[in-house]
Amino acid sequence: MEMTRLDFLKKAWRTGLVLFGGASFKVISGSALLAADGNTAGKRMAMAIDVRACMKDSSCAKCIDACHKGHNVPAIPDAKQAVIWIWKDTIDRAMPGVLNEYSGGELHGAKTPILCNQCGNPPCVRVCPTGATWKREDGIVMMDQHRCIGCRYCMAACPYGSRSFNWSDPRKHLDRKSITRDYPTRTKGTVEKCEFCAERVDRGLEPLCAAACAEKAISFGDLNAAGSAVRKALAGRIALRRKPELGTDPSVYYLL
Repeated sequence: MEMTRLDFLKKAWRTGLVLFGGASFKVISGSALLAADGNTAGKRMAMAIDVRACMKDSSCAKCIDACHKGHNVPAIPDAKQAVIWIWKDTIDRAMPGVLNEYSGGELHGAKTPILCNQCGNPPCVRVCPTGATWKREDGIVMMDQHRCIGCRYCMAACPYGSRSFNWSDPRKHLDRKSITRDYPTRTKGTVEKCEFCAERVDRGLEPLCAAACAEKAISFGDLNAAGSAVRKALAGRIALRRKPELGTDPSVYYLL
């Protein structure tokens, strides 16, 4: 019996494989992204970024490199079509009005990692017509490229510019020899973004950016757990969030 294209895709989905140029890649579906113990309820995963610790080496980009390599993020030369999961920007631009000409000192012009805020009240989820982006019980906002129809409503709704659109086939900008097989590649016409390394969180590991930071400027964990790394980092520190007045309830904190 001849197999139709739909039958083939269904079989590929069930077996957890997709094909690209003769190499196989794991498909991560929503059902597969569960905590190692199968329980995400009652948790609120969050990140704290120590700006001053990050300032110790302003040229460092290890967090960016680790994230992009680990998630097969294409290096597209054209800035207008660039796909970025994590990047660095100044405090002045990331959080306008926080610093002024009379305060801030060395923080003026200081760069800090910027990424998806994994909002507690994510506007991107509300506007997605297909359910391609959704929030897990532990607060991580996910993307399912198989459901994404490229409408970009989520990009318009996100007040942080944390999502990228694949205007062209991103696989053309990947070095086949350096492709990570632990995370699926994407296709033209889909949106993608940081997912707090959910595939690592579900194995009890911290996100790649946090693991790669030599200055230990990035802390990650469950906000609802008093002994978590993120709670310890927040204790006794001034912590800011990007545009909290919008009611999005960001899960990324910046320590001054």
